Amino acid sequence: DTALKKPREVFRLPADLTACDNRLCASMHFASSTWVTLSDGTGRLYLIRTGKRGEGACEKWEILFNEEFESPFVIVHSVSFVKADSHSVGVLLLRVEKDELDVHGSGFHVSLEWVTIREAAKEGVLEYEVSMRQVLQGKSVPHYAAIEPSGDGLMVISYKPFTFIKQNCEDKDEESKRKAEEEKKKEPLYHWQQSGDDLTVTFRLPEEFTKEDIQVCFSPDSMSVALKDPLLPVLEGTLYSSIDHESSTWTIKENNSLEISLMKKDEGCVWPELIVGDSQGELIMDPAQSEAIAKHLMHLTSDEMNPDAVKENPPCNAQELEECDMFLEDSTSLCRFDGNTLKVTHVVNLGSNQYLFSAVVDPKEMPCFCLRHDVDALLWQPRPDRQDMWEHVSTFNALGYVQASKQDKKFMACAPSHSYSALCECLRRVFIYRQPAPLPTILYNRKEGRQVGQVAKQLVATLETHDPVLGFQATNERLFVLTAKVLFIIKVSTEN
Repeated sequence: DTALKKPREVFRLPADLTACDNRLCASMHFASSTWVTLSDGTGRLYLIRTGKRGEGACEKWEILFNEEFESPFVIVHSVSFVKADSHSVGVLLLRVEKDELDVHGSGFHVSLEWVTIREAAKEGVLEYEVSMRQVLQGKSVPHYAAIEPSGDGLMVISYKPFTFIKQNCEDKDEESKRKAEEEKKKEPLYHWQQSGDDLTVTFRLPEEFTKEDIQVCFSPDSMSVALKDPLLPVLEGTLYSSIDHESSTWTIKENNSLEISLMKKDEGCVWPELIVGDSQGELIMDPAQSEAIAKHLMHLTSDEMNPDAVKENPPCNAQELEECDMFLEDSTSLCRFDGNTLKVTHVVNLGSNQYLFSAVVDPKEMPCFCLRHDVDALLWQPRPDRQDMWEHVSTFNALGYVQASKQDKKFMACAPSHSYSALCECLRRVFIYRQPAPLPTILYNRKEGRQVGQVAKQLVATLETHDPVLGFQATNERLFVLTAKVLFIIKVSTEN
């Protein structure tokens, strides 16, 4: 009862793959019950309509889209969805590429290309074309990457963060303009100082400037500085406070600078800014004035971290922080990217919650991911349509503890019904962990003396092969283990 029916060919790659030198393994992903995305490993992506698969299905697979991309890739995930009455398929392509700019690191970066292929009826013929391509880059291969069922977002679990890479010229032009503006902002247009009685404003002038090339105007509440040829205002606006405009003066110094002296009307008043709302200048504080302000604020500070003798609020000690209190830049995190704005909308630091594996529980939903929580392993279902985004759907008791002892483990999986989890080593051995089940007999814990109502079971299967395990999948009743020569099918009893 563990045998499959006689295999039947449904598709064969049309191209000769032997000519490609840097070829990767072929990969494919079932986007829905009738669609498949496939990579031949040379850089060509296929979108294939399979028809309804399953018992009695005998349709040949039909290629509806194929296109050559720049370099070989592996398909990580794909999803079929309908938006605006048009069928689309979203695909995630994974590449590890050389990075010439990374001199001190590994010399490589990881790219995730998010491709959307949309239905386009031309002259009554159904065709598909690429409607969107976006690339994310990071420095580590993601543990988990999946597109939301609606095609509106993307979730990634990775050790190093991923960011979108802008690809068109307009974005590059905007970036250069922004950098140029920032450079301009870094160099102040003027410097100013103040005392209790007056203010001194200094401008750096171009060479060979004379008094005839400069125009300075004062009023009780405003000031303007303009340069002739052409006559453009350099600085103009309302002063923070009133001045004695008749006593204010300006002059050109020998070091080719313009110096303006403004007499305060309210002596002793400290101005926080020269022109209201202007950020082109830089205030130079007088050392004596800074010392006076520091003395004035001395009563608000203390040499002790907590001067209160009662010590109701003891000082914070960084060594006493729990792991959940800290967000390390290089710790594993779960990020959700919005497909429209290309920005991160949610970030969860996983900390010590080690990523274990992913599993498809419901084909209509995103793949679940399993994280270690202390000694247990918890299965989480992403819910992008809900506010909390992630739902805990199952717990595998003690799996986090027992998997840590398996030094040679290669793959992990679980049944969609959560009835068991399994892991395999690189060679031969497969471990199956059953969820705790009621006991037919009475059993007592020897140390504590309490009655034990349920016990979890571990089963070990040894395969008759010396070839390395290449693939591992779990269904509710069977476990599939693939090697280079043989596909092993292990029947898992559904009885507790």
